[in-house]
Amino acid sequence: MSDVIVIGAGVVGAACAYYAAAAGLDVTVLDRGPVAGGTTGAGEGNVLVSDKEPGPELDLALLSNRLWRELAEHGGFEYEPKGGLVVAETGEVQRQLVELAGKQGVEHTVVPDTELHGYEPHLADGLTGGVFYPQDAQVQPMLAAARLLRHGADSFGHGALRLRTGVTVTGFVRSGERVTGVRTDHGDILADAVVNAAGTWGGQVAALAGVELPILPRRGFILVTEPLREPLIRHKVYTAAYVTNVASDSADLETSAVVEGTPAGSVLIGASRERVGFDRTTSIPVLRRLAAQATALFPVLRNRRVIRSYCGFRPYCPDHLPVIGPDPRAPGLLHACGHEGAGIGLAPATGHLLAQLLSGERTALDLAPFSPGRFA
Repeated sequence: MSDVIVIGAGVVGAACAYYAAAAGLDVTVLDRGPVAGGTTGAGEGNVLVSDKEPGPELDLALLSNRLWRELAEHGGFEYEPKGGLVVAETGEVQRQLVELAGKQGVEHTVVPDTELHGYEPHLADGLTGGVFYPQDAQVQPMLAAARLLRHGADSFGHGALRLRTGVTVTGFVRSGERVTGVRTDHGDILADAVVNAAGTWGGQVAALAGVELPILPRRGFILVTEPLREPLIRHKVYTAAYVTNVASDSADLETSAVVEGTPAGSVLIGASRERVGFDRTTSIPVLRRLAAQATALFPVLRNRRVIRSYCGFRPYCPDHLPVIGPDPRAPGLLHACGHEGAGIGLAPATGHLLAQLLSGERTALDLAPFSPGRFA
């Protein structure tokens, strides 16, 4: 019997397991697939504060940003504190970007149009300015999930972390009304608490416990270029439309230019958003639109080849806040899902806060805005 069962071996589940093990708890992680086999494996690895509106999610992002930097000191995470540059195409958009940065209250530099090429020499001409966020970073998401699980298993003698892949959760074990474990296709597994970190499938897992979480898949595509001989793009660069799309409730297709390099030399190009269920069909029109937006932002990419594309499903919540904390409708069940496209960036804070809850400590942030009870 474990102290905690974590359902999901993506980066959020891995972070929950890591911090719970660090707190001295005995943890079992279950996943029906491999580590990072879901949304985590289809992400860019964003660790962003720049795209967050002032409020609970920004507070969560700032805590997570600090924790990612601490984790990176262990090594092996392929963590890049490269900073993010948000660019404006009109003077009015630049004014809005500067206003948002002031409200966020985070470290930033307003960049006039005359200084943009000092940050990114290959940017297109005609942009009216931007805002640079030095705290923005990138981490290799699949490696991050694997490292968190490995460090959690190897580093904490006073706790234990076990990983079991190829195990499908089919229901929950209860003692009275309290959740006391999970039913799986490999038999029942008991624990004092169960954490639902199933990402895009978090709503389906919650339904097994008889509770509703309105988490829906929001599909996104990414283009990957051939490895470049010299790095052309220094930071994560995106247009202001990206911030608008992140906050949108629309189910229709929305795209915005998001471009960044990787240590391997390839350039990642996004971002698209649309709610089409779990349809993985490659959309050539979407890929063309992403390529056109990227080359408009960085004309130097026009002569570079795209070698592949992939898609993933962001776990979308209608109010754009993740679900973090105990479910009052099912005592013993906690949730850590619904982060949409910010799960990789917000994973350490989510895991840290849940570990504090599970250990009976006061949490570093107020979890009321993220409560599963808000959907009751």
